[in-house]
Amino acid sequence: MKLRFAAVVLLPYSLAHGEPRFTQNDFGGVGLLQTPTARMAPAGEFSLNANRTDPYSRYSISIQPLDWLEGSFRYTAISDRKYGAEAFSGDQSYKDKAVDVKARLWQESHWLPEVALGFRDVGGTGLFSSEYFVANKRYYNLDFSLGIAWGYIGNRGDFENPLGYLDERFDTRPVNTGADAGDVNTNSYFRGSPALFGGVSYQTPWSPLSLKLEFDGNDYKHEPLDNSLKQDSPINIGAVFKLTDSVDLTAGWERGNTALFGITFHTNFASRKAPAKRYDPAVEALPAHAPTTPLDQVDWAGVSKRLENNAGYKVERIAQRDSELIVYGEQSRYFYSAKGVGRASRILDNSANDEIDWFTLVNKRYDMPVDEVSVPRETFRAVVNNQQDLTDLHRTTELNRATPHIENTLYTQALEPFTYGFGLGYKQNVGGPDGLLYQLTADVDAEYRFTRNTWTSGVISTNLLNNFDKFTYDAPSNLPRVRTDLRKYVITSDVTMPTFQLNHAKQLDQDLFGMVYGGYLESMFAGVGGELLFRPMGERWAVGADLNFVRQRDFDQGFGLRDYNTVTGHITTYTELPFDLQAAVSVGRYLARDWGATVDLSHEFTNGVKFGGWVTRTTASKEEFGEGSFDKGIYISVPFDELMSVSTMRRANLVWAPLTRDGGARLNRQYSLYTMTNGRDKDAFYKNFEKITE
Repeated sequence: MKLRFAAVVLLPYSLAHGEPRFTQNDFGGVGLLQTPTARMAPAGEFSLNANRTDPYSRYSISIQPLDWLEGSFRYTAISDRKYGAEAFSGDQSYKDKAVDVKARLWQESHWLPEVALGFRDVGGTGLFSSEYFVANKRYYNLDFSLGIAWGYIGNRGDFENPLGYLDERFDTRPVNTGADAGDVNTNSYFRGSPALFGGVSYQTPWSPLSLKLEFDGNDYKHEPLDNSLKQDSPINIGAVFKLTDSVDLTAGWERGNTALFGITFHTNFASRKAPAKRYDPAVEALPAHAPTTPLDQVDWAGVSKRLENNAGYKVERIAQRDSELIVYGEQSRYFYSAKGVGRASRILDNSANDEIDWFTLVNKRYDMPVDEVSVPRETFRAVVNNQQDLTDLHRTTELNRATPHIENTLYTQALEPFTYGFGLGYKQNVGGPDGLLYQLTADVDAEYRFTRNTWTSGVISTNLLNNFDKFTYDAPSNLPRVRTDLRKYVITSDVTMPTFQLNHAKQLDQDLFGMVYGGYLESMFAGVGGELLFRPMGERWAVGADLNFVRQRDFDQGFGLRDYNTVTGHITTYTELPFDLQAAVSVGRYLARDWGATVDLSHEFTNGVKFGGWVTRTTASKEEFGEGSFDKGIYISVPFDELMSVSTMRRANLVWAPLTRDGGARLNRQYSLYTMTNGRDKDAFYKNFEKITE
C-alpha cells in the first residue's frame, strides 16, 4: 500500500531569521510599505501575503529562488470598481493579476550601497506597472533606501525623464487601460517623468518589532480605472510585529488618511530543518564481524524483505560477481537516494560473509536500469564507526551507468503486481469575475503490473467540497475549448476517473529510454502516445520528444469521448545554466492546434525544493488567446520528505497561473521519462551524500 498526496498546505514552520529582518511590502516582495527596497530575503524564502489599504485588497506570493533574484505573483481586488456589468459578474469587484521581478545588481560594501533593478506588474494587465532602481545602506539598526521609479511607483513625476535626451519617446508614457492584459509592456519601460522614493526601516530594541517610514513616489492622481485617490501626505508610516518566527503582522497609515493592515506567512524551504523521521524504521546496526554463512546458504528472501522494509528497495534479484554483491531493485521510499544506499549497505553487511568487498545497488524504474551505486564495504564500515572521515567514502563510492554483468544469481523475487493508495486532491482557479474557485477531492489510485515494465494505472476521485457551481463565466475563446471548459469538468459528476491508462517502458540503449501509453491520459483528454529520452549518465543535459493523438473526454470524466481530436507533441531540451538554474525548452504543437515554445526556468535547492516559472508563446494571436495574451505562471515543487515525519518520495506541486486559457495548453501526462531517470543526476546524489550514514 502506498500513500498518495496531491496538495499541501503551508504551515508556520519555525525559522529563525538573523537580524535585520527583511519584511514584505504591500505589493509583495521585500520593501517598506508602498515601495520596494534593494534588500533580498535569503535564498529559498517563500512568503504568502495579504493586506488591505482601501480601496485595494492585495494577495501575493513571493519567492526567492536565488539570493539575488526575487519574484512575486499578485492578485489585487479593487473594491470600488466592478468587474463588469451586474448580469455578467454580479457584485464582484474588479480583479487584477500581476507578476513582479527584482534583481540585485551589486551587494552592499563598506562604502557602497546595495543596488537593485526591479519591474512591477510585468506580464500582467500593466495597470500598476513600474520600473525602478533602488539603493540601500545600513547604519546600525537603521536601513535607508532611496530610489527612482517610472510608472506607478513614480506617478508624482518629480522631474523630466533624463532618458529623453537620448530619445524623445522616453518623455511620455503610454496610458495603460489593461486592454493588453498579459503583455510584458516593453513599450512603456522607463518612459514618462520619474519620481524619487525612499525611506528607512528601524529595528527596535524589542526584537519582534520593526518600524517603517516611507516617502512615497506616487501622488495617487493617476490610479488605474480612473480611480484617483486623495493623498494628504506623501509620508507613510508602519510597524511590523513578528507574531511567531513565521507570521508577521503589519499595521500602518498611508496617504495621510488611510489605514493599512496586513499579514505575512513565510518560511524558508532551503534552510529550514526537515522534521525528524520518527516513523522511519531504525537503521540496522553493523555487526562486530562479518557473518560466516556461505553466500549460497543465506536467507536471501529474508534479506530482500529487510531491504524493502528498511531501505526502501523492492528487490528484483540479488547476484554475486567475484567480490561484489549486486542488488537489482526499485527504490520506493527515500527521496535522498544516498539514504537508501546507506541503509541497504548496512543490511548487506549484516548478511554477507567476508568474500564480499563491494555492495552495488542497481536502481531500476519500471525495469529500466537507471544507475548503479557501488559502495566499498570496509570504508563504509569505518565511516559508520567514526574511524574514517565521510570524505573518504565520498571519494571511493561510485555512481555509474547501469551495465550488464556476468554474474551468479543468488535470489530472484516474484513481482508484487498490485499496489494502491489514498490521498487528497486540490484544484483552484483565480482571476475571473467569480473570484477564487476551488475543489477538494478524495482520491484513490491503483497500479497493476503485468510485467515489471508493462502496467496499468488509474485514479478515482470523489468530490468533497467545491464552489465551481458558482462559476457562471466561461471565458470567451477564439480557439478550441481545450481548457476553458474547466467548470463543466468539475461540476458534471461527483465521482470521476481522472486517469486510467496502459503503459510500457523500456531502455532502448545505454542512454536512450522509451515509453508508450494509451487510455484516459488526463481529466480532459484520452488517447495514445509515446516518448523518447536521450539522457547520458552524469551529464547536465538531456533531449526528449513526445507525440500524442488525443481526443477530448466527456465532462463527467467517465469513459465517453467528445468529437474534438488533435495531434500534440513536443521536442524538449533540458540543461543546466549558470547561476544554478535549470532550463527546459519545449517546441511543438499544443492541444488547441497552435504551434509554439515553452521556456521553463527553475532553481532546485540541495533538499530538492524547486522554485520556477514558465512562459509559453504560440501562433495563437492576442485576439485568439484572449485576456492574458500568452500563457505563463510560477510554481513551487516541495518534497513531502521536507514536511513529514516519515520518509517519502512524493512531491507537492503548487502552481499559480494568472488565468486559465486555451492557448499554449499542454497535455498533462502522468509519467515523464525525465523524472523517472532522475537517478542519472550525479550532482543530486553527491550533494546529499551525508545521508548515506542515516
